[in-house]
Amino acid sequence: FIAFKIPDFYPPYNVFTLVLVAKDVNILFDELEAVSSPCKDDDSLLHPGNLTSTSDDASRLEAGGETVPERNKSNGLYFRDGKCRIDYILVYRKSNPQTEKREVFERNIRAEGLQMEKESSLINSDIIFVKLHAPWEVLGRYAEQMNVEMYFIPLSLIDKQISRFRRWLPKKPMRLDKETLPDLEENDCYTAPFSQQRIHHFIIHNKETFFNNATRSRIVHHILQRIKYEEGKNKIGLNRLLTNGSYEAAFPLHEGSYRSKNSIRTHGAENHRHLLYECWASWGVWYKYQPLDLVRRYFGEKIGLYFAWLGWYTGMLFPAAFIGLFVFLYGVTTLDHCQVSKEVCQATDIIMCPVCDKYCPFMRLSDSCVYAKVTHLFDNGATVFFAVFMAVWATVFLEFWKRRRAVIAYDWDLIDWEEEEEEIRPQFEAKYSKKERMNPISGKPEPYQAFTDKCSRLIVSASGIFFMICVVIAAVFGIVIYRVVTVSTFAAFKWALIRNNSQVATTGTAVCINFCIIMLLNVLYEKVALLLTNLEQPRTESEWENSFTLKMFLFQFVNLNSSTFYIAFFLGRFTGHPGAYLRLINRWRLEECHPSGCLIDLCMQMGIIMVLKQTWNNFMELGYPLIQNWWTRRKVRQEHGPERKISFPQWEKDYNLQPMNAYGLFDEYLEMILQFGFTTIFVAAFPLAPLLALLNNIIEIRLDAYKFVTQWRRPLASRAKDIGIWYGILEGIGILSVITNAFVIAITSDFIPRLVYAYKYGPCAGQGEAGQKCMVGYVNASLSVFRISDFENRSEPESDGSEFSGTPLKYCRYRDYRDPPHSLVPYGYTLQFWHVLAARLAFIIVFEHLVFCIKHLISYLIPDLPKDLRDRMRREKYLIQEMMYEAELERLQKERKERKKNGKAHHNEWP
Repeated sequence: FIAFKIPDFYPPYNVFTLVLVAKDVNILFDELEAVSSPCKDDDSLLHPGNLTSTSDDASRLEAGGETVPERNKSNGLYFRDGKCRIDYILVYRKSNPQTEKREVFERNIRAEGLQMEKESSLINSDIIFVKLHAPWEVLGRYAEQMNVEMYFIPLSLIDKQISRFRRWLPKKPMRLDKETLPDLEENDCYTAPFSQQRIHHFIIHNKETFFNNATRSRIVHHILQRIKYEEGKNKIGLNRLLTNGSYEAAFPLHEGSYRSKNSIRTHGAENHRHLLYECWASWGVWYKYQPLDLVRRYFGEKIGLYFAWLGWYTGMLFPAAFIGLFVFLYGVTTLDHCQVSKEVCQATDIIMCPVCDKYCPFMRLSDSCVYAKVTHLFDNGATVFFAVFMAVWATVFLEFWKRRRAVIAYDWDLIDWEEEEEEIRPQFEAKYSKKERMNPISGKPEPYQAFTDKCSRLIVSASGIFFMICVVIAAVFGIVIYRVVTVSTFAAFKWALIRNNSQVATTGTAVCINFCIIMLLNVLYEKVALLLTNLEQPRTESEWENSFTLKMFLFQFVNLNSSTFYIAFFLGRFTGHPGAYLRLINRWRLEECHPSGCLIDLCMQMGIIMVLKQTWNNFMELGYPLIQNWWTRRKVRQEHGPERKISFPQWEKDYNLQPMNAYGLFDEYLEMILQFGFTTIFVAAFPLAPLLALLNNIIEIRLDAYKFVTQWRRPLASRAKDIGIWYGILEGIGILSVITNAFVIAITSDFIPRLVYAYKYGPCAGQGEAGQKCMVGYVNASLSVFRISDFENRSEPESDGSEFSGTPLKYCRYRDYRDPPHSLVPYGYTLQFWHVLAARLAFIIVFEHLVFCIKHLISYLIPDLPKDLRDRMRREKYLIQEMMYEAELERLQKERKERKKNGKAHHNEWP
């Protein structure tokens, strides 16, 4: 007798016995399994809901003598007989006029072998719950059709020496305690597609728990999607009944309450939902590794892959956040030794020209000492290294995610899984039902969309996308106008604090207004994306989802980053010079950069938008369902009185929860992908972005977990092999990040001008050095001289600058490389300007080619499939073939011996 522990079966967590006698495998069933448990099909009888109090339940439990079916009746997970587990719930209203469709649909449900029971709501008699149960015969038949992977002969019986795959980065910060949480132990069994002919090969301890709840619900949903509700080839499936309002909701049940009076460490978990809450959704385990196998078992592979990707992304942010923090701290430690900051702080005799017309005063360069120091924290010698590191990091993240996904796909039996041929969308069928052609795969006629019709729709959709992008650009243009108008307003403000910091006040308020515009446009974008996607008439749901995802990402990305691109690459670049300023509509003077540079504006833009957006998203993700569920509970208390604590059945509790988003995991992925863009695209200007993203994601994982476990109805467990179109979007962001960071370093920051000065114009010119001593005189060399008498009338400041030296100023300075007013070509570009421009272009070309070469080299050197995993897959395939051959041979030999024993042997019998 050999005993094996199989942790994946619930309830209970127990040990079963596998008997090996003369190499014959016999599966022992419990005595209860030998007798078929009759399940009452009360589809014709509607049971009225009965209110029960928790005190009544407690007294009944204390009385003792309660049987298992009685306990099952009280927990709301079984039919009224306490024996048939509820696998799926349908909800409709009696007042709904689609009665005939429902009757036909439910009659066909019973014809498929599903058992049904109805019950009215406790709080609204108009709401009817239809409880569905799939018997063993139905589950076995459809599990074979769907190729559901089930547990095969234990791995320890075949090969105990198969090495376990070593986990790659990120390392687990702390493993979950498997002794107190036995359900999280790793499974030591092979899996294979279920087959009723080879049922003796599968590990079946209990037929009721052989298929877990998620698999049972998926099988029932598969059946419901193929049941007709009217005559006609297209009148089929639950989705269409949900669309036309015949049913109000359809969902699988949660496995009970997520809370328990008893500690999980002393009494164990009440159910998988309770286990997930304690070891995953609880805030106390924020530092622990996610139980992905349990998440996958409860919510399905698609949601499990999302949390696997989110956990991997969060883990990979640790090195990026550490290096970014190091760059910031390097700027802090070298601040006192920075020659440029010293010269700015000591430049009390350098008077800068006004940054706006009339109201802006002259100012000493030393007044921007604080901003020069803050700029050095982000723009220092380590910035270029960090930009290269982040470009390489993005590639390593994606390449190692492919390896991690391969391991997950193998562990979750997704390697050979292929999606079924998708059903055609009802809208597509209704639109193109008159034109049909033969499907090359199924051989059946199906609606057909002509090529010209498809192209015309795509052109209209692309035009709509272009128009919406133009709307975003118009919004950015409005922000630009706001900045150029309000900088003069703040300069004339009564409060000295705002008047002396007019540019910072302008930037801060512009960013806040921009954030409000972003949030408002997001609502519009969703409606426009839906309109354009439906206009395209995609053939299947996956095509519709990919098209909608791409549009929403483009809209959101442009909306979120357009202002950032303006500040990074356009602010202060096309302003002209004093005496010849460029103006909008020949009226408003374009905004200039701060005397300490434009990078401080970009840092403020990224910091404020990133913090505000992540805070808002986290509030909406958890706050909205919490408020909705609280409001529902409040209405129930008002109707039934607060003095009596009502115990609702599980289907009633789940119905009162919020349904999952209409677009599935779209919002969760979109939020993280946009954050990934912020973390990589402008990271050279804001090295703390990875740290902020890491802190947000640590909270995000637990917020999403808490939301899925406690605030949402249980989503249908669906399968997926990867994260879909999002991977291609991530690759596109990685390529864009290389280009943008090259331009940020070359154009936005002062890295290139400082480098040119150090090697060409500074004290160390021609010596091949670029230390701080070589930067002496850089500030003076980067400023040009302007004669105040050359000001235009509308630009001439109200003050004459006599407050600085007692006499009116004759000259002021501005950031540019131009000749002085008394030269042969007044205010023409100097030779240093062309040297800096050439160095900037050369840096962009070298940086991009170098980083792209490194990225491609890394992609080539890192295989998508780990060698250990490839060997495991080959070994498993070989062992399963050998095992099945030997098991079949043993079965035939056993039958031959039995025939001989019974005297029924025949001559020439094989073997």
